[in-house]
Amino acid sequence: MVTKLLHTRYRLNDLERSVQFYKDVLGLIEVRRHKSPRGSELVFLKAPQSEELIELCYFPASGPVQVQPDLTHLAFEVESLEAFGRHLEKFGLKYSDGPVFKDDGSGFAFIDAPEGYEIELMQRPTQFFLAMDKQA
Repeated sequence: MVTKLLHTRYRLNDLERSVQFYKDVLGLIEVRRHKSPRGSELVFLKAPQSEELIELCYFPASGPVQVQPDLTHLAFEVESLEAFGRHLEKFGLKYSDGPVFKDDGSGFAFIDAPEGYEIELMQRPTQFFLAMDKQA
């Protein structure tokens, strides 16, 4: 039986450009880099409060990567979609879709990563953060 998710892999055409995006724009932490036995260049990243890793892979021998629209996406939690939108502006970026908010204060929005993979940003309901403040 499977016990836990370890990582998700995305193959890319420009490894360094994507690594900078994930680190600078999303705030992910680079955990390690190495070259696989078959020659893939691999960079593993993680969100500060997550155990699961994202593996970015550069392997030109398998041909160029063409990401189809709505193929797949990664989803990350943010405290505030409005604040994250202001953060994006510092990089000359904006949401590609949304933000969309619900009555409970939760919401979501999307941005596009350099290779065309979508990134979903999700804001929890307002009550979630109020409950966390009370516990602190």
